[in-house]
Amino acid sequence: MPLLQGSSNYLLQALPAAEFEALRPHLEPAELAKETVLVEAGSRLTHVYLPHSGAISMMVRLSVGQAVAMALVGRDSVVGAATALDGGISLTDAVVLLPGDALILDVADFRAAAERSVAFRTALARHEQALFAQAQQSAACNASHSVEARLSRWLLHACDLCGGEKLPLTQELLAQMIGVQRNAVSIVAHALRKDGIIRYGRGHIEVTNLEGLRGTSCECYQAVKAQHQRLLKAPH
Repeated sequence: MPLLQGSSNYLLQALPAAEFEALRPHLEPAELAKETVLVEAGSRLTHVYLPHSGAISMMVRLSVGQAVAMALVGRDSVVGAATALDGGISLTDAVVLLPGDALILDVADFRAAAERSVAFRTALARHEQALFAQAQQSAACNASHSVEARLSRWLLHACDLCGGEKLPLTQELLAQMIGVQRNAVSIVAHALRKDGIIRYGRGHIEVTNLEGLRGTSCECYQAVKAQHQRLLKAPH
């Protein structure tokens, strides 16, 4: 399949050619269907996910039933790396937010690759630092910034991962991402549409003014992007 002929995943791109060739026989293509739960918190991880498109949300669920996203991962990184190397029990839910494709790697093969290759371990360390930086910034953002700023940040990040402005997202899903009630997202989305920044219909949102959306976002969007570019040398 085309996914095996090259890679748009930043982690795989960062590997020396010899390391990628060593991994190639163990990589399998997989579809990321929207809202699929790849692993639940407390469950054993079976595969590591290397997205090529789409986005996976790392969710923390609370006892009252509320779920809040701590990070969003797409082609820029990897899902399950730290879990695979440390016992295999996931600390968060991993849920497909935006549909796409990925290469998956069995946990045992992933561990073997990490044990074999210093370059692979170094790349993984950088990706885990970037994921931690995103989770830290999300916690600070949720505690300090308005619903409008937080929603704008998530939309910008989703656009970056998808490489486009049309997102198959519902307001209910966005409310889960930022940990607020759906009516709060509805109020903000209506204001953004009125200002010509987004438009939306049933099951989708389209960003029509990226600069305007950057203006309504908080500092956290650029802070996370700068950390990713520093650690992962991601494309601008």
